[in-house]
Amino acid sequence: MSTRTALVEHLIARFPHIPREAVLKEDLLRTGIAFDVAGLSENETGDVKPKSYFIFSFDHRPLKELGEAALRRPPEEVALTGGPLELRRTTVSVRVNPESPYRIEAGPDGRLHLVLEQSPVADVELPPMPEYYRHRLSNGKSVMEIAPTIQWGYLIYLTVLRLCQYFGAKEECQFCDINHNWRQHKQAGRPYTGVKPVDEVIEALEIIDRFDTTRASHAYTLTGGSITSQVDGLGEAEFYGRYARAIEEAFPGRWIGKVVAQALPKEQAAVFKEHGIRIYHPNYEVWDEAIFARVSPGKERYVGRSQWHRRILDAREIFGARYVIPNFVAGVEMAKPYGFDGIDEAIRSTGEGLDYFMSRGVTPRFTTWCPEPTTPLGKANPDGAPLEYHVRLLEVYRETLEKYGHQAPPGYGPPGAGNAVFSVSSFMDVLAPDEEYEGDLPTGAAGMSTGGMACDGQSSASSAGL
Repeated sequence: MSTRTALVEHLIARFPHIPREAVLKEDLLRTGIAFDVAGLSENETGDVKPKSYFIFSFDHRPLKELGEAALRRPPEEVALTGGPLELRRTTVSVRVNPESPYRIEAGPDGRLHLVLEQSPVADVELPPMPEYYRHRLSNGKSVMEIAPTIQWGYLIYLTVLRLCQYFGAKEECQFCDINHNWRQHKQAGRPYTGVKPVDEVIEALEIIDRFDTTRASHAYTLTGGSITSQVDGLGEAEFYGRYARAIEEAFPGRWIGKVVAQALPKEQAAVFKEHGIRIYHPNYEVWDEAIFARVSPGKERYVGRSQWHRRILDAREIFGARYVIPNFVAGVEMAKPYGFDGIDEAIRSTGEGLDYFMSRGVTPRFTTWCPEPTTPLGKANPDGAPLEYHVRLLEVYRETLEKYGHQAPPGYGPPGAGNAVFSVSSFMDVLAPDEEYEGDLPTGAAGMSTGGMACDGQSSASSAGL
């Protein structure tokens, strides 16, 4: 396609059963957004909720190359509506790219718009500064530093360990910049607590609970780097589990507890459940056997792909199949030098992985790959994977979900274009809206759950162009 506009319009027309909102969202996630000064925040002193850098950079340039956006943070997310495509409300995680063809800028009327190749695409809403971000812990630390919220306030993201013990070229996942993100924030003099004390986490949650009067926050995720030895004298299950135990004792049933950790042996994974975790995310990153070994060498070395998959399935006995939700990073299967050359091959491989897990009751989810430039794969593949790959993956994901009669994964907010708040991929945007949605998990929910799912009948492309 001669222009990005033409590419997006072509794929919307070619895949009319995929919401046009999802096509645009995937392109923004894989490409990033440039920002006019009017679209930036005043950090923690203004009216816009700033980007927290909650675990990875999710930027297409290092912090030192972001210009004004390194001094005045961009917003955490943006919500898009209207425009020539008549977009339903679409929440998109902000990934800064000063060279992106997409730009957020102010129009003559002062209102913000998303512009592509000098033509308006959508109206832009920035997330308001939550009241709880205006309060500090007793030691002076900010709530945003200890317990940031994402997904328009739905999820509290607790990266309690900001370094990974998979370290160096022979162990780090080749797409992951968690360790670099730690280094760049420390070098810039920004607060970035490496190991968050349990009492600080609880104090931050007390502030959120007190000032989140609309109860916008529904879940928390405990996560951080992988632990191959010990941190604070604890192995991975007990290290992360101690936070869950403290949270559930202080706020019983207030939030859905989730943990992102390695695929652990059954008796260790059971520690999470014992401490109150409801949903387990043992992320498998990429399906293909050869690519997995090259892209995630630490996971291959310490656990191994077949053992990783076996442990994912074993976890069904602890949490219930529906509540084991491993993530993969959509797009790295096409990254040079290890990935597939063609879209057909990549989709066939990833589809095989989806079928493998969903046929066994487990429903994976995915994050759209951001090619961060300090990672080996990001450096070698600055443009990421083709947009067509991402659109076809959404198609295969929904088809496989329907094939096995699964519901939308719990813990991600409402499904459906115009409803979804999950911001780092569009898998929730393409699922059928649930008119009876009142939250994800009633207190005490457990076990395996399935249900039918229809296609989104409102997802046909607008006749209007971009």
